Amino acid sequence: MSPTNSASERVVVASDHGGFPLKEAIAKHLRAKGVAVLDVGTHSKDAVDYPVFARAAAEAVARGEASRGIIVDGAGIGSGMVANKIPGVRSAMAFDVATASNAREHNDANVLTLGSGYLSEELALKIVDVFLATGCTVDRHKRRVAMIDALDEGRLLAAPASPMKNLPLTGDFQSLVNAISQVLSANPSLLAGLVGHDAGAPGCANCTGCGHCVSKRPEAVREMIAGNPGMRLSSQLGVGDVPKEIAKYIDHTLLKPEATYGQIDTLCDEALKYGFASVCVNPTHVKRCFGKLRGSPVKVCTVIGFPLGATPSEVKALEARKALRDGATEIDMVINIGALKSGDHKAVYEDIRMVVEAARDGGALIKVIIETSLLTDEEKIAACVAAKKARADFVKTSTGFAKGGATAADVALMAKAVEHKLGVKASGGVGSHETAKQMIAAGATRIGASVGVKIVQESRGEKVAAGASKAAY
Repeated sequence: MSPTNSASERVVVASDHGGFPLKEAIAKHLRAKGVAVLDVGTHSKDAVDYPVFARAAAEAVARGEASRGIIVDGAGIGSGMVANKIPGVRSAMAFDVATASNAREHNDANVLTLGSGYLSEELALKIVDVFLATGCTVDRHKRRVAMIDALDEGRLLAAPASPMKNLPLTGDFQSLVNAISQVLSANPSLLAGLVGHDAGAPGCANCTGCGHCVSKRPEAVREMIAGNPGMRLSSQLGVGDVPKEIAKYIDHTLLKPEATYGQIDTLCDEALKYGFASVCVNPTHVKRCFGKLRGSPVKVCTVIGFPLGATPSEVKALEARKALRDGATEIDMVINIGALKSGDHKAVYEDIRMVVEAARDGGALIKVIIETSLLTDEEKIAACVAAKKARADFVKTSTGFAKGGATAADVALMAKAVEHKLGVKASGGVGSHETAKQMIAAGATRIGASVGVKIVQESRGEKVAAGASKAAY
């Protein structure tokens, strides 16, 4: 952005009391670059309500008094929600330079929100510079931005504070999905700019992840699980010593079709030795695992309708009940993906409901795998709505057997679709500590990741054997 004092190039800044120091630093930084700054407050550290100042900044952009806006509060989330209530505003939250660039290049965001509690001043200034310097020039992105702007037509300024709470859980399912889709589309900052890990990154050759697992970087994993008591990681055969405080977050997993009895026994032995949260196995191995783990705190988790989800609902429910009788206490079911893609939402709901009822009868926790890589965003929302309506405990991104795994964008979408009232498990493709943090920031409450799992000799400083196979789930 070139130095100017015209409204067309002016930047409006705003903050609450928590974001005040960073807002002041940003304003000073911009003025030093010759950028005209409109500061709408707050002007001290005295406690204030952030919606007042976020609205003032957003309306300044909407009225053309400034070309772009920067709003700072503690997390950057609330102010973004306020800003996106103002017609003409496309607000995006950025937490690094890449998301700032994406917000402009892909979404033509005209308001940036920042979380002062999560950013250093140095990083925040870099984000601001990139946000102001990047343009939206690609035709396909411009077309999608126009679709976002079209949603402003006829929009009321005084929308309900929590629109999803007023949506019915009965009636026309497609209307419900459309309504949720519209709410999410009106808040693009919740979903924009989140990028998954590149599985081809350096360090993958001799490891199931990228060298960021517990065995290589236990401190990074400790940081990742801090404050997230519901999180789970996954692991596979061959683990070595694992710190006890980390082991309780790990689902020790073996779902390969060629798994032998001996390997299943080893899986259980390792879970007992290191105090893992659970073992996750195919249903045929549940009874064997229960016998091995009886009396221990290690849970037995199994998968239902796995990995295709194409089994009839009655068979899935029967499979779940058999697994519960055999000793399973956690159930991960795969939805009827074909029915979902056919628009038969009633069949999807009934499919989930039947398995949930079986799980409830057995006192088990149930997670619904929707296989995000095969779905459109609307289909993901529909699956999550069905899972919530059916009273599942979690929605989960992937089986690990399809063409792709979890992305932070999908996690954000799923968390919002279930109103954060169900857990969200990100599974498949979580290839680094940084990616896991993105998933958690997006709303994940559990992580299924091979990176947290290859807990081998590395925990003792030993090198992981070359050619280790990647976990399938």
